[in-house]
Amino acid sequence: MRLRFVDAGRLTFRAGLALQEAQVERCLATGEEVVFLLEHEPVYTIGRTLDKSSLGPVERLPHPSFEINRGGQATYHGPGQVIAYPILDLRARGRDLHLYLRNLEGVLIDLLAGFGIASQRVTGKTGVWVQQRKIASIGVGVRKWISMHGLALNVASDLHGFDHIVPCGLAGITMTSLSRELGREISIDEVKGQLPAYFERTFG
Repeated sequence: MRLRFVDAGRLTFRAGLALQEAQVERCLATGEEVVFLLEHEPVYTIGRTLDKSSLGPVERLPHPSFEINRGGQATYHGPGQVIAYPILDLRARGRDLHLYLRNLEGVLIDLLAGFGIASQRVTGKTGVWVQQRKIASIGVGVRKWISMHGLALNVASDLHGFDHIVPCGLAGITMTSLSRELGREISIDEVKGQLPAYFERTFG
């Protein structure tokens, strides 16, 4: 079944979660696979972990926070960041979560190469990096082998939302973005327009 791509615009995190949960149920019933492309209103999220030190005291955060069913520590989502939520049937894709994560990284590495940015994986650290700077975060959840959550690529130059947390639990990390690396502002729509081709190359 061919992947379907839906541009969901800009959503609150709660609305984006509801969108995913409804599609997970459809995918379980029908096998229909969808990739949602969107931006979020400013929000912090963290996986279901006992150690929440990377988030810090939530009462001090400037935006809402959510604990969700993905792996990983705290991250920030907001305008200027492209979010992709692939709702894929991993029952038909080998039930290999490690491979799935590496494939998501590959989608981003190929996309960034198209913009002339050399990026890479870092052993033991999920996500995508430009030298020692992190440009994209990945965190996934699986419900009965249907994937949810996904990837977040920093596009705009403004990354102040990350200043209030320890991103991904990595102290001293430098976050970067597509626009910062290129020295010019790249539009969200330009990135959204290119992502489907790279997803189809990997998952189609």
